[in-house]
Amino acid sequence: MKNYTITVNGNVYDVVVEEGASTGAPVAAKAPAAPKAAPKAAPAAAPVAAGGAGSIKVEAGAAGKIFKIEASVGQAVKKGDAVIILEAMKMEIPVVAPEDGTVASIDVAVGDAVEAGAVLATLK
Repeated sequence: MKNYTITVNGNVYDVVVEEGASTGAPVAAKAPAAPKAAPKAAPAAAPVAAGGAGSIKVEAGAAGKIFKIEASVGQAVKKGDAVIILEAMKMEIPVVAPEDGTVASIDVAVGDAVEAGAVLATLK
């Protein structure tokens, strides 16, 4: 089995591809479509030390504009809670907390243009 991260229309998907047993040929011959280090959108970011031990980066999964900020500094959030709403390709994409924590910083403002992988907020 191989794991890939694929971005389709601004949505990031984690895909597991199994080798074909009956024909001996791989199921997906042209994978990966994106590097394994690609940022994640809906399931947001991965825990990474940034600015201090134990801080978690919440990153943009696609380039776009900050549409709405759902959480505030000091607010406790659960895994999967929307922290920021990103507008990309006329869609509103929630950027969610990758795990339970407290919002340590919001690094963007409504209307800011951001690139894929940009740090939008940090949790502790």
